[in-house]
Amino acid sequence: MHSLRFSALAVPLVLLLSACGGGGGDSGPAAPPVTPTGPTALVASATVANRCEKPRTGSSVDLPGTLLDELTWVRSWIDETYLWYREVPATYQPQSFATPISYFDVLKTTAMTASGKPKDQFHFTLPTAEWEAAQNGIELGYGMLLAVTRTTPPRKAVITIVEPGSPAALAGLQRGDELQTIDGVDFVHAPDTASVTIINAGLFPKAQGTHTLGLSRNGAPMSVSLTAVDVSTSAVQNERIIDTPTGKVGYLTFNTHNNVAERQLVETMRRFQAAGISDLVLDVRYNGGGYLDVASELAYMIAGPQVTAGKTFEQVLFNDKTRPQAPVLFHAQSQGFPAPNPLAKGTPLPSLGLRRVTLLTTGNTCSASEAIINGLRGVDVEVNLIGGTTCGKPYGFYPAPNCGTTYFAVQFQGVNAKGFGDFADGMAPTCDVTDDYQHQLGDPSEGMLAAALRYRSSGSCTPATGATRLLSSMESPADTATRLLRPVYKEIAILRR
Repeated sequence: MHSLRFSALAVPLVLLLSACGGGGGDSGPAAPPVTPTGPTALVASATVANRCEKPRTGSSVDLPGTLLDELTWVRSWIDETYLWYREVPATYQPQSFATPISYFDVLKTTAMTASGKPKDQFHFTLPTAEWEAAQNGIELGYGMLLAVTRTTPPRKAVITIVEPGSPAALAGLQRGDELQTIDGVDFVHAPDTASVTIINAGLFPKAQGTHTLGLSRNGAPMSVSLTAVDVSTSAVQNERIIDTPTGKVGYLTFNTHNNVAERQLVETMRRFQAAGISDLVLDVRYNGGGYLDVASELAYMIAGPQVTAGKTFEQVLFNDKTRPQAPVLFHAQSQGFPAPNPLAKGTPLPSLGLRRVTLLTTGNTCSASEAIINGLRGVDVEVNLIGGTTCGKPYGFYPAPNCGTTYFAVQFQGVNAKGFGDFADGMAPTCDVTDDYQHQLGDPSEGMLAAALRYRSSGSCTPATGATRLLSSMESPADTATRLLRPVYKEIAILRR
């Protein structure tokens, strides 16, 4: 699983964290504010769309244009569609910027949330080709997802997911393995400013190539050579049916709401329906979001028509320049995502008819995953969260391509059927449980799943030992705030046009 371009270390492991949550591409530093010399040129963005300083060879979309055309498009598009367009600083002029990406990076609100977080953490760009490939589950990398659980020496980064059939899987890597070195550089103890280029190149390859990673498993060292390739990633993994004294419980790891997720979710839900499960544990601890239509389909398949028929899954609220749209309903039929081996549009979806569901969550559970929680609660389905507070992204995007770059700016806020969508600081868990890297996902003994099964049977968050918090290791509370090293496009909610 691949990541974006990362900047040099300025504070501990900034390279591992900064681009995961927002930001642009290889734009270089933004120009400082300047005194306006005249009004910013605002035109209808459609009149300068796809007018490119350097049209792409072979493109049927790009037209000859200028840098000013691209800068003007960015500013006009933000003014037309950005949710908080009134809060964009007026001091930035297009003539002060060398690239449209660097200009885009500063065209956002500077307001803060009640907890002190930036109101807009979600402004970013991607090469259009990369974005389109990712929606079909294709990512350049080794096929593993790393989480940083400690950002200062001795640092700790642990493998959370290994994609079946990937280079990481073929090398024998598994969940719980801890990163030690990258191409000979000591990841754990190296000074923050040392060997940044080597660390970046090894962890986040931009092209196919081989790198050597040193890891440890239960204290035993191991070394592997991994070749970065285009990996086909799975949206759904670890499907299980767990027998309990009070009925069958379905479990699945759901990783992303992309084009390939639709068929995988439908096939899993059909099997759960046939097995007669009475409860579901949906593991979205690493799911940063994606298409709202996929979230709506999954919410329908959980609750069924008796609860959701004709009801709003999410109402999207735009700025005052955008025509209001009808709400996104709970989809009872497939939407026909353009994926390899797609599900035909209009296929009736299975349903479990559950009035209660449990989700496993962390601070890496974002956007469309949070929409599942909010949407089901909006129609009075009981949703219990086991794990940690979600990341807090009640906002979404219409990605807009222009001249080979796709731009992502917040364009709407989502609310449920009851009008609630105020969770910018996340949704608190029913039971607070840390991630357990010592067990495989789907293992009933894994800490978060075990807590979910226990809460289902007893209604209690307290384990038999009397401890009030499950710890996977002897880490301090500050060290348990993990951050996944994943592309920023996996932490968003997207509406399709």
